[in-house]
Amino acid sequence: MCRRFSMSASIEELGKQFQINRVMYYYKNRYNISPTQKIPVILRDQNEKVLDEFRWGLVPYWGKAAVNADLYQVHQNPSYRKIVDLRRCVIPCNGFYYWRTVGKKSYAVRVVHPNNELFGVAGLYEIWRSANGEEMRTCTMLMTGANVFIREFEDRMPAILSKEGVETWLSPEIRGIHNLQPLLRTFEGAMRIYPVTPLVADDNHDHQQCIEEMDLKLAWVKNI
Repeated sequence: MCRRFSMSASIEELGKQFQINRVMYYYKNRYNISPTQKIPVILRDQNEKVLDEFRWGLVPYWGKAAVNADLYQVHQNPSYRKIVDLRRCVIPCNGFYYWRTVGKKSYAVRVVHPNNELFGVAGLYEIWRSANGEEMRTCTMLMTGANVFIREFEDRMPAILSKEGVETWLSPEIRGIHNLQPLLRTFEGAMRIYPVTPLVADDNHDHQQCIEEMDLKLAWVKNI
């Protein structure tokens, strides 16, 4: 499960990394993103990559963990097979948050690429209208088996795509679970884990302080 992450990079960095052609909303850095909040997503519209903003947590729900999903779980539900083939997105990130437990205490940590590079996570999205006509644009983050770094916290982790995988995942020509599942490999590259402020537990605390490395003595909290 991944229930908290960051996307803190300039729009120029984001555009260069993912070759984005259009930006559809007022982009700003997000240092502490949690479920039900709006997050940046990359979609393909015709021949262009578009950066837009969707609510994190797919609606309608097919299961309890709508912020995270397994591709096979989604595909087995006939109501959602069209989403797998036609409504794929990439969720840009540069860090995940977890809580490391030592004895009876725990502290918040951030997991990043060694040089804090941006990366893209495979996602699915849905656009539908509620009974009162309000448009809802929602998305979910796909999961795969945890690598040696994430396994300390969970047995599943977000499906980080390679640069080539981003292009394939967004390609409308690629369909079918057997063609898509190989893209969702466990990320085997190096990752760095460091302590951060316990304030990341507060959904309203979205500040650069969240991504800064913290003295471990100050990072300890109880009963997170």
